Amino acid sequence: MRVIAGYAKGRSLKSVPGKNTRPTTDKVKESIFNLIAPYLKGGIVLDLFAGTGGLGIEALSRGMDQAVFIDHDRRSIETVHYNLEVSGFKDQAEVYRNDAQRALHVLAKRKIVFDLIFLDPPYKLAIVEKLIKTMIQNHLLNKDALIVIEHDAVATLPEQVDSLFVIKRAVYGNTGITIYKETDQGQWE
Repeated sequence: MRVIAGYAKGRSLKSVPGKNTRPTTDKVKESIFNLIAPYLKGGIVLDLFAGTGGLGIEALSRGMDQAVFIDHDRRSIETVHYNLEVSGFKDQAEVYRNDAQRALHVLAKRKIVFDLIFLDPPYKLAIVEKLIKTMIQNHLLNKDALIVIEHDAVATLPEQVDSLFVIKRAVYGNTGITIYKETDQGQWE
C-alpha cells in the first residue's frame, strides 16, 4: 500500500494489524482519484472509517488542505498517526477515535464544513444513507462537496439522498464505488 500521486508519491503506508479492516487497494484508490481529480481544488477532507488513512492521505498528497480522520478502532488510529508521520501530513490532519455517527455530531458543533468525504464502512453495516442524511442535516457539506463511498460490489445505493445525486458508479472486482454530489442533473456537470 502506497501513496500513488502528488507530494508524497511513492511513500509506503502501513496496514492495520489484524483482519478487522479492509484497506482500499492501490488499484481501487487510483481509480477513485482518477474519477474525482477535477474536483480536488483544496479544502477539507473527511476520512470516515479511516482504517489506514490511505484515502485521506492520498487526498492531502493531491492538494487538499486539511483532513479529519475518524475510526473507532484503536489500532486503526495508531496506524493513521504512523501513516501521517511517514507521508509528511501530520500538521495538516486531525485524528479522532470515535463512532461515526457521534463524530459527525461533534464535527457539526465545531461547524466544520467538508469539500470531500470518504465513507468506507464495513460492508455488513448498511448505514451509508443514514450517515449522508446526518451530514446534510448538520450542514457538514460545502455546496460542491463530493461524497465517495466504497461498498460491496453487489450493493446498490439509492440514486438520490436528499439533495445529493449519484454522479458516478464503478465496480472493481468485489468493490463498488458510488459518488454523490449536489446537482440538478444527477450526472457529471
